[in-house]
Amino acid sequence: MKPYATDPGQSRGRLFPEEESTFRTCYQRDRDRIIHASAFRRLKHKTQVFIEHEGDYYRTRLTHSIEVAQVARTISGVLGLNAELTEALALAHDLGHPPFGHTGEDALQALMAPYGGFDHNAQAIRIVTALERHYAEFDGLNLTWETLEGLAKHNGPVTGDLPWALAEYNARHDLELDTHASAEAQVAAIADDVAYNHHDLHDGLRAELFSTDELAELPILHDCFARVDDLYPGLNYYRRRHEALRRFFGILVEDVIAVAQANLAEIDPQNVTDLRHAGRGVIRFSDPVWHDLEVIRAFLFDRMYRAPSVIEMREQVTQVVNDLFPQFMAHPEELPKQWRKDVADARDETALARIVSDYIAGMTDRFAIQCHERFVLGNTN
Repeated sequence: MKPYATDPGQSRGRLFPEEESTFRTCYQRDRDRIIHASAFRRLKHKTQVFIEHEGDYYRTRLTHSIEVAQVARTISGVLGLNAELTEALALAHDLGHPPFGHTGEDALQALMAPYGGFDHNAQAIRIVTALERHYAEFDGLNLTWETLEGLAKHNGPVTGDLPWALAEYNARHDLELDTHASAEAQVAAIADDVAYNHHDLHDGLRAELFSTDELAELPILHDCFARVDDLYPGLNYYRRRHEALRRFFGILVEDVIAVAQANLAEIDPQNVTDLRHAGRGVIRFSDPVWHDLEVIRAFLFDRMYRAPSVIEMREQVTQVVNDLFPQFMAHPEELPKQWRKDVADARDETALARIVSDYIAGMTDRFAIQCHERFVLGNTN
């Protein structure tokens, strides 16, 4: 590994000290705990863009997280970083998302506004430090400082008014939120961008929200399709678009690697601390590719994220969350048995609202719909 890679031998450790494994590094152990977490398993039935039951081929939060991890390990390996820490962060980055994707998050943010708000990144911290309750000696997964730091600020320093869930944990275990995260965390963040920019195009095509011809007119993709047509004239429709999209995928990864290598050469960090205090992120797209991606994202926003069919479903699932929250606030006895001690210990309405928010945020799409039918609509069939 490079000198600026995160060294497991120099880890700042865990909030609750544990005996180290004899055959796994601390970051391998973090990764394994994330994979075995209940919240990670539930990602298989949580929305990426399309609601979970709308089709077997669309991405879910779980398949997305696996794709992010694949991209992140590739970039991390080329740059000489710690692949296990990078993978752990990639696999955990979406743990805090509620059901129904960003639609569910928007609904919870509005409902929780009087009680400190809701933020999916802060919720991921809450899950791995408090809500996973399987171990005898602590709540959460007791992850290393470096993994928690990366989850908290993989998108950059977190300053100003902190989300309550993050502020609560940071008061116990300072994650130095005003600095940049490690290069591994930055790689996990950019891998997220690479993955969703690629697979949202693929899912939009499968949903027939736009055509291959329209896609072939977009920046970067125009050259990808042209290259495929030169190599394979008359190629089958499905193979043609797959070949073009995988070239698009490769261009994004290659661009990130080239920019990162140039930035690292310029900064010449001697350790991970130098990267945290570099004053800017070092893992990013080049300006031309970033500009082209803005055009592609605008296309996706117009044709996919705001497509009439998607808007209609957004309205339906927003209503599900909007109904469930006051239902459980008024009837907390309807929460599962393992949540009732928390309810009994709740000191005020804010504490109860945060318990209800935690419960709803942990739901899968299908379970949220089932709860709505049972508790709100009264359908017990």
